[in-house]
Amino acid sequence: LHMSGEATGIQQAVSVDATQRVGWIGAGRMGAAMAQRLIAAGGNLAVYNRTRSKAEPLGALGATLVDGPRDLGSCDIVFSMLAGPESFLAVMLGENGLLSGEGPFPRYVVDCSTISAEASEEVREAGARLGVSLLDAPVSGNAKVVDAGKLAIVCSGERGAFDAAEPFLKAIGPGVTYAGEGNTARIVKICHNVHLTVVIQSLVEILALAEKSGVPRHALMDFINHSVMGSMFTGYKTPALVKLDYTPTFTAPLLRKDMDLGLSAARALDGPMPLAAQTREILQALIGNGFTECDFAALLELQARASNLKLEPEDVEVGTGL
Repeated sequence: LHMSGEATGIQQAVSVDATQRVGWIGAGRMGAAMAQRLIAAGGNLAVYNRTRSKAEPLGALGATLVDGPRDLGSCDIVFSMLAGPESFLAVMLGENGLLSGEGPFPRYVVDCSTISAEASEEVREAGARLGVSLLDAPVSGNAKVVDAGKLAIVCSGERGAFDAAEPFLKAIGPGVTYAGEGNTARIVKICHNVHLTVVIQSLVEILALAEKSGVPRHALMDFINHSVMGSMFTGYKTPALVKLDYTPTFTAPLLRKDMDLGLSAARALDGPMPLAAQTREILQALIGNGFTECDFAALLELQARASNLKLEPEDVEVGTGL
């Protein structure tokens, strides 16, 4: 296959050292998009995914597919992008896990998942005993943001691990922030997703208010996107909210997991989060109404029901801002 940015649809201007063997664990929507950017940048990738068929498109682009996490032990650096802490602990420390057995082991592990600080610390300590440095590197954005080359990544861990991983991270997304030692990046990402949930709930509330007042959703979103309140987030959520396209980029159950992590951290630190707590329960109501497999932008549907508002897709061309 031709691997230019034009052929893959990826905007790519960064190249990486092809002499370093890079392992990749997790080929879901986000993981596959991120791994594809590394391949397009010239990365020498070996990929494991529990469901092998999901990794086969990466194999067609030049990656080597392996049968288990342990098969990536000889890589110089291994990235993971998984659904949650249970999956992360399993692929790292479980049977045939990357950090199980007699070795060899990679020098660096870079985890891009959104998981708890406790799971991160457990793997960090296990890796330290084996001479493996863990870098926490959760991300902000969805697969479309990855393809547009606008993914943001926040990292924490040993500075040397960050320096080694930085060229690969910048091939995945240009916005790479170092937040310090330990697992501080985890709390940064959790705070980010709590904020995201509060923002989308506020957005669907004003959309319902405007529409009941006779304002089409596309008009309100166009104004917001051109105003001081506009952002990359409001821009790329505009098509979903205008056209009622809830093709999943991130589901409500996954977002609920992040809200629970944030509220748990707040309780541990005696920090009140009244607005976040209320928004978490609204998200729970969305899940209780069966919106579990679609995008969390379906919060608009829940707000419309509460507002006695019948929504219809608007046949208007709107962009994502990406």
